Amino acid sequence: MTIRPSINTLATSIALAATTLTLASPAFADYPQRRIDAIVPWGAGGSTDNMARSLTPHAEQQLGTDIVINNRPGGTGVIGTNVIRQRPANGYTLLYGAENAQLYPVLDLADFDYGDLQPIDIIAQGIVVIVAPADKPWKDFGDLLKDAHQHPGTLRMGDAGPGGLPSTVLAMVNAVDELDVRSVTFGGDGPGITALLGGHIDFMPMALASADEYLESGHLKVLAVLSDSPVKQVPEATPITETLPDMARFLPWGPFWGVYANQDTPQAITQTLESAYDKAVDDADFQDFLKKNGATSLNLQGEEAQQFLDRWQSVTAWAMQDAGSAKVAPDTLGIAKP
Repeated sequence: MTIRPSINTLATSIALAATTLTLASPAFADYPQRRIDAIVPWGAGGSTDNMARSLTPHAEQQLGTDIVINNRPGGTGVIGTNVIRQRPANGYTLLYGAENAQLYPVLDLADFDYGDLQPIDIIAQGIVVIVAPADKPWKDFGDLLKDAHQHPGTLRMGDAGPGGLPSTVLAMVNAVDELDVRSVTFGGDGPGITALLGGHIDFMPMALASADEYLESGHLKVLAVLSDSPVKQVPEATPITETLPDMARFLPWGPFWGVYANQDTPQAITQTLESAYDKAVDDADFQDFLKKNGATSLNLQGEEAQQFLDRWQSVTAWAMQDAGSAKVAPDTLGIAKP
């Protein structure tokens, strides 16, 4: 037998629901009421960390509260990225993430990607360079590749673990040639640069945002830029296609940075965050930072942000499949071919 609620019961329920929404709305409207924690899943001094520390003061100004950055490196960013999934969905923990999380399922590193988070803002996309200590004899990437062919398994490449920028670039190179090197893993570009300067590794692919200061000072030199044409931010860099023309099929490609919240964060809070970061990214000082570090401003939110994430994942996952470095076939994960 079906028991139908009375008119009075329905009216009471509707009134209670309305009261609950009314009580909840001021809490969201008053957000934030305390400091916000922001996780960087890489070590200090890398491109993601530098970007986060440059952008954060402008976001703090818009939100009217402190944003405290915590570096949680490890597991190719999995450890820090997973923090945001485990914290309460209240907007008081954010993630400043790089591109690597979009490859976790393909590399069998984790069963989640950015589709399991709420993108607040896709901030910018960077330029990739391959750098070496200034005292290395190589003039360009062609010289390095020739050396690697003559001494396979000898050269030491700085890495950030499976799915990090260096390993992705190595996979692309190995899809069209053979670069047999020893990978030495670090918790991001910052520790990798320290190792380069100390002579502990021979070269490393990384974001120009990380290397720029050391290129200007002459401590590092650029062997190639991951592009099929010259890049004005690094005019001395040789496009990698001059050495490996077949690399053109993977280009354009580059790292990107974004701000994310827990997937279940209330819409009123995400809207507040989106508005704040939209203004923060557009700030003239931050735009100058991006230009200086060779990054292109994106400032994407909502559906545009999701479309960008999906396309980048598709292009990169299938490039890795072609290179033979994907642990899980992209089509079995529902990742369509680009």
